[in-house]
Amino acid sequence: MQWTRSETLALAQQSCTYCHGLGLRPGRGGASTPCNCVFRAIFRACYARFRQCASKEKYVSRVSLEANPGRQRKSVWGLKNEEYIADFCLVSQRTLSEREYKIFKYHFLLGADWKLCCRKLKMDRGSFFHDVYRIEQRLGKTFRELEPYGLFPLDEYFGSTGKEKVVGALMPFPIESDDERKTRTILKFPLKEAA
Repeated sequence: MQWTRSETLALAQQSCTYCHGLGLRPGRGGASTPCNCVFRAIFRACYARFRQCASKEKYVSRVSLEANPGRQRKSVWGLKNEEYIADFCLVSQRTLSEREYKIFKYHFLLGADWKLCCRKLKMDRGSFFHDVYRIEQRLGKTFRELEPYGLFPLDEYFGSTGKEKVVGALMPFPIESDDERKTRTILKFPLKEAA
C-alpha cells in the first residue's frame, strides 16, 4: 500500500519528535513510511466510532440497502453499526497476541482505567502504557491496510463507496481513439453576419 503525504499530514501529531507533524518519516531504501503517531490517530478515530456505535440504543439502528458493483448488481441489506462493531472486535482479536488482546479487552472494550488494568494484569504503569501505544500502532496500521476493504477511512466504510466508483470519479469523460475523433461530427451553429 502506498502512503502519501496528503493522507498522513492531517493525521499526524504536531508535537511528534519523529515526523515533526508531517506524518511521513524516512525509511529504509529511501522510501518514506508513515509515522507511528499517524497509526495511533487512525486507531483512535476508529475506536471513537466503535464507542459511538456501541453506545447507541438498539432501536436507533438502521437497516440500509447497499448496491454491490458487479455484473448482477444485487443489493444487500445490512446493519452498518453492528457490522462495524463486529469487524472492529474480530480484526483486533486476529491481529493481537493473546497478552496484547487481554490488555485491549480490559482497557478498550471493557473500559477499565490504567490502575485497574495494572492490578489485574500484574504489570507496572510504564510497561502498561508502552503496550497500549504498541497496540494502538499495530491496530491503526491494520485498520488502514486491511484488504479488500479497510475499517479506515470511516466515510468509505459507512458510505459504502466501492472501488469502481472511485475509478469512475477519476475519469469524468471517456477517452476517445483517433478514429472516433475523426468520425465525430462537429455541430456548426448558424451565425448572424455582421452588417
